[in-house]
Amino acid sequence: MVVKKKLPPFEYPVAYSIAGVDEVGRGPLVGDVVTAAVILDLDNPIEGLMDSKKLSEKKRKLLAEEIKEKAVAWAVGRATPEEIDTINILHATMLAMQRAVADLQVTPDYVLVDGNRSPEFGITAQAVVKGDDRVVEISAASILAKVARDEEMIALDALHPEYGFAKHKGYPTKLHLEKIKEFGVLDCYRKSFKPVANVIANSTSR
Repeated sequence: MVVKKKLPPFEYPVAYSIAGVDEVGRGPLVGDVVTAAVILDLDNPIEGLMDSKKLSEKKRKLLAEEIKEKAVAWAVGRATPEEIDTINILHATMLAMQRAVADLQVTPDYVLVDGNRSPEFGITAQAVVKGDDRVVEISAASILAKVARDEEMIALDALHPEYGFAKHKGYPTKLHLEKIKEFGVLDCYRKSFKPVANVIANSTSR
């Protein structure tokens, strides 16, 4: 039996205004990688903030609306499939995070980023491992990013229902891989990702 080591509570930096940043969509084969940045109002708390993956779709949507209403500032950033193919998914994710923070209507004093690395914001920043579970600002960002990207996949599903985007959200499920082989690669796919590159290579070699 493997016992997961519980991370200690996060000790917040002394700062007047803190932005939490998270991303959604590094693993999918299609669409933008989406990030969000959120500065919460400590005098107007939001109950139930946690890692977006642990919430139901209905709860995420409700919390996303509450975050937008109550936050001091929030913004969503993206990097396109073309940018992902050009600079790779890691650097594209960092770029999308920078865009989200730059679009905030209030400039934070400090930025907390989910994960083990942080891009350069021109503001003091810190990466927080498992931050979406330990830092409410990052939890809020993860919810906004997840809802935004899921909505984009649902919109893409309406345009191309044969691919099943509303079900798999662009991730490389067995169903999704079968659909790509059957119907081909759309312009919105990440062509540098191996499953997509393989389909392109097989189609051009025929």
